[in-house]
Amino acid sequence: MNIRSQLLLSQIPAALYTTLLHTTALCIMPLCMTALCPMALCPTTASAAERPNIIYIMADELGYYELSCMGNPNLQTPRLDRMALEGVRFTQTLAGSSLCAPTRCCLMTGKHSGHTSVRTNGGGTPLRAGEETVASVLKRAGYATGGFGKWGCGGRGSTGVPEQHGFDLFLGYYDQVHAHSYYPPYIVRNSEEVALPGNRGGSDGQTYSHYVIFEEAKKFIRANRQGPFFCYLPITPPHGIFDIPDSDPAWQVYHDKPWPEQAKRYAAMVTMVDRQVGEVFDLLGELDLDKKTIVFFCGDNGGNDYFRDDEHPRGFHGANVHPETGVEFRGKKGNLYEGGLRIPMIVRWPGRIEPGRVSDLLWYFPDVLPTVAELASAEAPKDIDGMSIVPELLGKDAAGRKQPRHEYLYWELGNQTAVRMESWKAIRPGPNRDWELYDLDHDVSEQHNVASEHPEVLAKMTSFAQAAHEPAEEGVFHDREIHERDRRAKFGGAERPAAPSAVNALPKEGLLPSGAWKIVRISSESRFNGKLAAHAIDGDPRTHWHTRFQGQPEEHPHELVVDLGSEATVRGFYYLARQDAGWNGALAECEFSLSASPDAFGAPVASATFQKSKTAQRVTCAPVKARYVRLQILSEVSGGPWASIAELGVIGDR
Repeated sequence: MNIRSQLLLSQIPAALYTTLLHTTALCIMPLCMTALCPMALCPTTASAAERPNIIYIMADELGYYELSCMGNPNLQTPRLDRMALEGVRFTQTLAGSSLCAPTRCCLMTGKHSGHTSVRTNGGGTPLRAGEETVASVLKRAGYATGGFGKWGCGGRGSTGVPEQHGFDLFLGYYDQVHAHSYYPPYIVRNSEEVALPGNRGGSDGQTYSHYVIFEEAKKFIRANRQGPFFCYLPITPPHGIFDIPDSDPAWQVYHDKPWPEQAKRYAAMVTMVDRQVGEVFDLLGELDLDKKTIVFFCGDNGGNDYFRDDEHPRGFHGANVHPETGVEFRGKKGNLYEGGLRIPMIVRWPGRIEPGRVSDLLWYFPDVLPTVAELASAEAPKDIDGMSIVPELLGKDAAGRKQPRHEYLYWELGNQTAVRMESWKAIRPGPNRDWELYDLDHDVSEQHNVASEHPEVLAKMTSFAQAAHEPAEEGVFHDREIHERDRRAKFGGAERPAAPSAVNALPKEGLLPSGAWKIVRISSESRFNGKLAAHAIDGDPRTHWHTRFQGQPEEHPHELVVDLGSEATVRGFYYLARQDAGWNGALAECEFSLSASPDAFGAPVASATFQKSKTAQRVTCAPVKARYVRLQILSEVSGGPWASIAELGVIGDR
């Protein structure tokens, strides 16, 4: 049952924070581990002194070229520029995936996406119970563990909630849809709701959620300054609805720019993040923790082509375009070309990391867990795919060995697969597409496919891909409704919306009865939320079929093949759009074919362009005797890649 906390966390005094941090866990902790015990969060003072505090800041969807130290002419990031001068900047760090949830799972578990439990981005897909994470490894080693921002590895009511995977405290959003709004009515702390006064969802409210989340992260650092601590900040800016208060100093930098409004808001969010990174460093200096703390900063996946126009075809701020040379990374968030995977990464640890260095080490998110485990003198799980980059960070003398290299790196996302082997990049961008091969040393834009010129290289890399994939084993929900509540909170809706009191239906006259019909073949269906193809012929207009939309959605054309049970004379068809408030997947251009065999359809017998309407729409054809119907969907009313149907009717008789 939900417990709606009316406590606004930003009002908690720091002195009370350590006690409150452990409230949820007290019932399962030994008495000596309560917050009243000064040694509750670290085993001994000596061991804490030998191991660094670890802060990991990840900005949602920040692109590789969206820092001013990378030459971006629009975006001002002076504190991150200074961080790069005081630490090491990496040029070949790659995300675990190119979408929010799967990339976070790779980061947390140390596994590539052929082995992770969260490989889709449908929302809320959970880690399995007992899966190890960076937080669980560090907590077992005596670290205080706090997370602040967007989790993405399991919605509330599931086996994937962060407090069951090593976090003493997690405050923010468990689900990425919830995280789109900076003014939701509540955020979540250890599965309990924390009210945000005056908020109504979307862009409407009085309490900017990111301010609350970030302030609590600073309180966590202050409360655990005796260390060691792990502070994970997967912050939501600059992603989501592009909102920032007009009172924020960063908005004043851009509000007079002659740019599109949303481009200005995005720029201000990036500069706000930069300022807050600086606040973290200022706090570390105040607490005399600067030399005791390693800080990572990165994006979560490749940038997007936001705010495109004729002058800026790759986005107004050029997330994937070199600002001086114009050389581009192909692709963007959502695919596995370099534009979807290449991210900014800076690491700083005064006195331990040589300042001002630029490294071209090839590494990715699965390497984070073994790296921080080594820094913390903790034992990493045996089943991970990552390698430690401690030798690259601290030098081979300090680490006692040279930096190893990956034999290969691996990604899968929906129907896309990619492999990296040194400078070689192999990618299969779709299920029925050929493998492509690129030499990134000479073609970082992935424009010249050399697969036919290097068959032996491609064969080796495709064998890696085959070996790397295992079927996904996701966690489970025990209460999906609480998770769906969080998703509705994006728009302010805290309760399940009532089903429509009245829905449209297909006419009753002239239709073939559907009781004996069966689905023979579909292009895809959305299994995770139960929008199955069978709903298109179940006679209930309150249900609907939707094509798969988690991960990388399949493109048109979509297909639905139905067995009518026996031969009939068909004279036309009815289509009924989904009857809820949504329009995703509503059909536009379609073709209907008929056959006596499910595998041998001729030319279409009818074509239609349906309108954006919730009422039943009809298309007729010349009478044809047939048993099987094939509907091919060529486009969607709003231009999206999906398809959905509440009811499909067939006009005819037997």
